Amino acid sequence: MRFLLACLLLIASLPVAIAAERLDPRPRIAVMSAFAPEWQLLKSAATETQTHSVNGIDFVTGKLAGRDVVLFLSGISMVNATMSTQVALDRFDITGIVFSGIAGGVDPTLHVGDVVVASQWSQYLEATFARDLGNGQWAIPPWQSRELPNYGMVFPGPVEVRRANAAPEKRQWFAVDPGMLAAAGKIGDVALQHCTPANTCLQTRPRLVIGGNGVSGQAFVDNAHFREYVFATFKAQVLDMESAAVAMVAYANGVPFIAFRSLSDLAGGEQGGNEMATFMGLASTNAAMVVQGFLRAWTPPR
Repeated sequence: MRFLLACLLLIASLPVAIAAERLDPRPRIAVMSAFAPEWQLLKSAATETQTHSVNGIDFVTGKLAGRDVVLFLSGISMVNATMSTQVALDRFDITGIVFSGIAGGVDPTLHVGDVVVASQWSQYLEATFARDLGNGQWAIPPWQSRELPNYGMVFPGPVEVRRANAAPEKRQWFAVDPGMLAAAGKIGDVALQHCTPANTCLQTRPRLVIGGNGVSGQAFVDNAHFREYVFATFKAQVLDMESAAVAMVAYANGVPFIAFRSLSDLAGGEQGGNEMATFMGLASTNAAMVVQGFLRAWTPPR
């Protein structure tokens, strides 16, 4: 009897995994941005709002474009985006994830202000930094293999992802939800901005571009040579610091995902200096306007 009591006390003392408390019972679309300037228009357009704070993140529930949503900032970087997305999934009943924000343009046919809706995302810095053999030769460990071309010592590769009731797998690309992408194609004409409040105007009228590839990594890219490498290797239209991380979390949790990224700069491809400071507000507004059109076009699964 004493032995049984001791065992029960030992079991009772072990840590128990407790599911995070849901902060709101209503099914909602998560609409997220990386940092404050990107979500000002979205937040100001939301109605019936209520704010919930978790781990320093403000989650704003309400209605946007007629849909029940929860708005929040991911924070800049892959790690912040991963953490905040999982918190949202744990604390709310999320029916889909929509990212709205700025990015660097990679495809030379695109221009600042364009809004890109990539059909899949990859992580260009999930990589091995290879051993320098001299004379421009590099060697990765013999147990590794790489299908994509390297950029000097950087050899990109797939990332391992785990899901419930499935074996771990390695993936190079994470596709956006097909239904969401189809709905994005039905948005139609959006009056995208081409001039800033200071009356600095773009030479080319911005447009909405559906499809293609996006890449993300833990670096702010402002380098023309690396931009060329990313375009040649990944056939990417756009480059940012969060979307692929969110796409991976969405895939692991079985939740539909799509990202709308408006070009604030050309990731080092401009003739002069980086233009992000000039066109960040314009690009953020363009992405937010398209997102609202998407919310009206897409019907959540529940």
